[in-house]
Amino acid sequence: MLSAFIDSPARLRALQRAPGGAWLDGFARQLAHDGYATITARRHLRAAEHFIAWTQRTHLAIEMVGPASLDHFRRHLSQCRCRPFGCSDRTSPYSVRLFIGYLGRAGTIPEPRVTPTVPVPPLLGAFRQWMHAQRGTQASTLDNYAVHVDALLRRVEGDPAAIDAGTLRQFVLDGHTTQGWAAAKKRTTALRMFVRFLVIAGHSHEALIGAIPVLAHWRLAGLPRYFSTEEVGRIIASCDPRTPIGIRDRAILLLLARLGLRAGDIVGLQRPDIDWTGASLRVCGKGRREARLPLTEEVGHALVAYLTHARPATSTAAVFVRQRAPFRAFRSHSAVSVIVAEAIRRAGVRRPSRGAAHLLRHSVASAMLRHGASLREVAAVLRHQSTTTTEIYAKVDVTALRQIAQPWPEVAPC
Repeated sequence: MLSAFIDSPARLRALQRAPGGAWLDGFARQLAHDGYATITARRHLRAAEHFIAWTQRTHLAIEMVGPASLDHFRRHLSQCRCRPFGCSDRTSPYSVRLFIGYLGRAGTIPEPRVTPTVPVPPLLGAFRQWMHAQRGTQASTLDNYAVHVDALLRRVEGDPAAIDAGTLRQFVLDGHTTQGWAAAKKRTTALRMFVRFLVIAGHSHEALIGAIPVLAHWRLAGLPRYFSTEEVGRIIASCDPRTPIGIRDRAILLLLARLGLRAGDIVGLQRPDIDWTGASLRVCGKGRREARLPLTEEVGHALVAYLTHARPATSTAAVFVRQRAPFRAFRSHSAVSVIVAEAIRRAGVRRPSRGAAHLLRHSVASAMLRHGASLREVAAVLRHQSTTTTEIYAKVDVTALRQIAQPWPEVAPC
């Protein structure tokens, strides 16, 4: 497969006959499969060739290559004068990391095993498995819960029998003195889930759930932050429709701004989830709850433009993928937030609060209320289980509030 990137017949024969030529050919096949551009693939192959030559000079068998070998090779690069490589490119360590990864997948070397530096308590591991299996909780949420559950288990030295009402109350109060309300609220939520697991597993009594104190907070005390309709239009228009990245980003922004999807929904969207015949979109949200949303003409055209003209050829079923090789699905919702934040910057729109993708979701609800939609209709679009979650948006419907506002009473002067 080296012939896909090497034009010179003499150079091609030299690489094929050189020690490690078969590995380089397989690596080139992997680079071609992942969609790397020719100039980038040549750079990766050159670094892999240099790495193989270095292993021979240091009498390191390729089968013994591991993560430590990359550190040794990086130190070698700082003083490298190898012919014909000379002073190597600073991106060589990244290229060699790709090559080592290919060798592991090909079975040439053992794939490195990722072992946690700190052992996970058995009770915490069982809690994570239970939450995922019984409640469909995502890994990112479980990671947040694990921070607090692990701290509690360390306090009681891993003994669930030592968790009583006094321990739970003191644990919550200790966290509340050093954290803000939002962080303390996450702690109480994590503890309630964990105590429920302990009750199900037979480690605690059901009454212990009521021992977790409720933090003082007034529901609906805040206001949702959102963009105006004109600002949303400017954010969407900031995408360049002449470039693949612009076409992709515009489709993502429309899904967020018109259908109220979450960033995680964008990452998890698969090609079979789009029903072109029925003009609908299947979304699997929190708790693995599936919902079908109408696929509007504007959003549909944007998706068609992306899938037919801008999406790289890749085997993944994910709708949205990276625009640079390797062409893979987004790793997390953070990638979507970065796309939205960049569009906001290009549009010159001031963000009313922190966050990016979720601001467009708030904007959908606010715009629907301004156009006369009911809270139940807004809850259906946002996929809220209860309309009480949606009630916060009633506070931004200024037009409706003016109709029920009472005049300020006049008080006679003393």
